[in-house]
Amino acid sequence: MAELYLASTSPRRHELLRQIGLRPLPLTVAVDESVLPGESAEDYVRRLAIAKAEAGVQALGRDDAWVLAADTTVFAGGEILGKPESLEDARRIWALLPSPDHQVLTGVALIHAGGLQQCTVSTRVEFQSIPEAEQLAYWASGEPCDKAGGYAIQGRAALYVSAIQGSYSNVVGLPLAETAELLRRSQFPLWE
Repeated sequence: MAELYLASTSPRRHELLRQIGLRPLPLTVAVDESVLPGESAEDYVRRLAIAKAEAGVQALGRDDAWVLAADTTVFAGGEILGKPESLEDARRIWALLPSPDHQVLTGVALIHAGGLQQCTVSTRVEFQSIPEAEQLAYWASGEPCDKAGGYAIQGRAALYVSAIQGSYSNVVGLPLAETAELLRRSQFPLWE
């Protein structure tokens, strides 16, 4: 049986992979997620996904397994938006989300037998302003606290997403069609 490891403890990514019939084993990895000076959002998620996959291979101490990793960020208002650190920070982030340049980017990396497959996926998001009267309640729900961009499209934030152009699963945290293609390219048996 082929072993697939996910270098992430994200319940969303595990759930997405289960949706397509995969049951990856979780790997906890520690990678510095600081944005480098002048780094684009695309370069940022690509670099982190590869670093997480490499850390996963190192943690396993072998290269016969498939190690999948991903990193997702939100870019809006000309900024890479991380996870909000406080309600005030969330409000600052939410004010940027209705920007016309709002996109969710995910870097995906897969390492198997020393080979690296990777891709970066971008999804445009049209996001309405969160009414001030609803911001405290949304923050209190806990949903925005550990999400890049301070929202979860698969949760209550669906109230504010008027349209997307591209992969929905990418906005949740892992672009499934593109991830499946990386697995196919590395000869992972998707239907085993």
